[in-house]
Amino acid sequence: MKSIETAQHRSWCGWYGIALLLVSGSAFALTTDKDQPIELEANSVEIDDRTGISVYQGNVVIRQGSIRITAEEVTVYQKDKRTDKIHAVGRPVTYQQVTDDGKEVNGRALQAEYHTRSDLLYLIGDALLTQGQDSFASDRITYDRKKALVKAGASAKGKERVRITIDPKRK
Repeated sequence: MKSIETAQHRSWCGWYGIALLLVSGSAFALTTDKDQPIELEANSVEIDDRTGISVYQGNVVIRQGSIRITAEEVTVYQKDKRTDKIHAVGRPVTYQQVTDDGKEVNGRALQAEYHTRSDLLYLIGDALLTQGQDSFASDRITYDRKKALVKAGASAKGKERVRITIDPKRK
């Protein structure tokens, strides 16, 4: 029984590795995105210059280069007069980005945190990340935009199993 479980585990790990390579191998963020200004639109905003925290509410849209995030409420945290972290809440929060090779990465979750300095995106709660026909789904997904690395489930500090779909037509 143990050898069957080990073989199944190796097989699952192999498929997970393949899926990770397929999604991440060509998913480098558009290199010019980080150099673009962050633009926000919302129905209302409260800005506290003293704390460096601003809260945007109602149909919030964030753009930075090819990145687009939509949410119901967004809190922006400034550190040293630069945007450090963006926390978004929605039903769902959506994320879109174009990669250097022209492919589109899409995500959605109940919450998202985007750490601008490290280029880390955390999708939290009913999270889904797709590129083409390939997708990752879990309660928590971490997407490192610089390294094009996706972590989901336990490796992303989630509690649910990861569901992966790989397009068989991919070469």
